Amino acid sequence: MMDTETRDLLPEGLEDRLPQDTAAATRITRAIMDVLDSHGYDRVQPPGVEFERSLASRMAGIETRRMVRFIDPSSLRMMALRSDITPQVGRIAVTRLKDAPRPLRLAYAGQVTAIKGDGLDPTRERLQIGAELIGHAGTAAAGEVVAVAIEALQAAGATGISVDFTMPGLVDALAAGPWPLTSAQLDAVRRELDAKDAGALVTEGGAAYLPLIHATGPLDAAIARLEALALGEVLDERIAALRQIAARLPAGVRMTLDPTERHGFEYQSWFGFQIFADGVRGAVARGGSYSILGEPAEPAVGFSLYPDPLITALAAHEAPRDLLFLPLGHDTGAAARLRAVGWRTVAALGDACDAATLGATHRLEGGEVVAL
Repeated sequence: MMDTETRDLLPEGLEDRLPQDTAAATRITRAIMDVLDSHGYDRVQPPGVEFERSLASRMAGIETRRMVRFIDPSSLRMMALRSDITPQVGRIAVTRLKDAPRPLRLAYAGQVTAIKGDGLDPTRERLQIGAELIGHAGTAAAGEVVAVAIEALQAAGATGISVDFTMPGLVDALAAGPWPLTSAQLDAVRRELDAKDAGALVTEGGAAYLPLIHATGPLDAAIARLEALALGEVLDERIAALRQIAARLPAGVRMTLDPTERHGFEYQSWFGFQIFADGVRGAVARGGSYSILGEPAEPAVGFSLYPDPLITALAAHEAPRDLLFLPLGHDTGAAARLRAVGWRTVAALGDACDAATLGATHRLEGGEVVAL
C-alpha cells in the first residue's frame, strides 16, 4: 500500500510544470505556432493515444519498444501513447487529407511520451512542436523547412543558432555503389561510424569509409573534404543540395556537417539536420526528408522542435508580469475594459484578501489603476 510519503511522487522522468515555466511555455508555443501559420502551415491536432500498429506503420524505423503500450479494453487491441507526432501527421495526410492539394503544409504541437528517457536524459514526456511539408522532398522544400524552423526558434527567443546537417542515406548509397559492403559489413560499418572509431572501422572492413569520419566540422570545410573523394553522383547531388539549402539560411547562423550522423534520424532519407542554440543543452530541433509509407509512398520533409530546455532557460529570465488587484465592490465595467486591453486581474474574495500577498503590482481605485 502506498504511504503518505510516497503517494504524491511522480514516476521517474515525469514532472509538473509550475506557473513561471508554464507561462514561458505558453508564450514560446504561441510564438512558434504564429510563425508556422504565417508560412501557410495549417495546424492539426491528432489524439494522444492510437492503435500501436497505426503509430508504427507509416514510417520506417519507428520503434514501438519506446512507446508506452496497453490493451484497449473496448477493442482488445494494443494501443500506445504517441512518442512522436510526425507519424500521426503522416497518417492524416494520406487518409483524411489524401485529396488535399500538394504540397500540403501541416503544423502541430503537443506532448509526447516515451517508456524511458534517452541516454543521460531521464525525461519521458516532452513538448513537441513541428511542421511537415508533404508531397515534396526536394531541395526547395528542405530549404524552406530549415529556414522556417530557425525563424520559429528565433521568434521564441533562441539565440546563437547553429545547424548541423547530415546525410542519413549516404553510407547505404556508398555501400551499394562505389564502396561495396555485404549486409553484415554494412551493419558493422554503421556502428563504428556512429562511434567515430577509426581503428574498429578498419577492422570491420570499412577502411574506405575513414574519410567520412574526417569530413565533419564547419560546412564549407567538410564539403571540400567530401568533394575531394570524387565519388560522382552519389555525393555530388547531395553536396549541391546542401549548398542550396545553406544559401537560404539567415546570416549569422553557424553551419556544420556530420555526413554519417544517424542518431535521431531513424526515418530520414537523403537529408537531415539538427538545430542548437546558445545556453540550451542538446538539440532543440531535428528534421529532414522522409517517406510516408503507403500505396504509393509519399515524399515529405519536416522538422520537430523540442523546446522544453529552451523554456527552462528562458523562464528563469522572464520579467515579472503586472497583476491588477480588484478590491471588494470594485467597478466591474472598468475591470472588464482593462482586461480587454491586456491587464491581468485578481479579484478579492473577502476582507482578508491582500493585494501584496496575492502578488499584485497595481490596485484598482475608483476606476483608476494605481501602482503599489
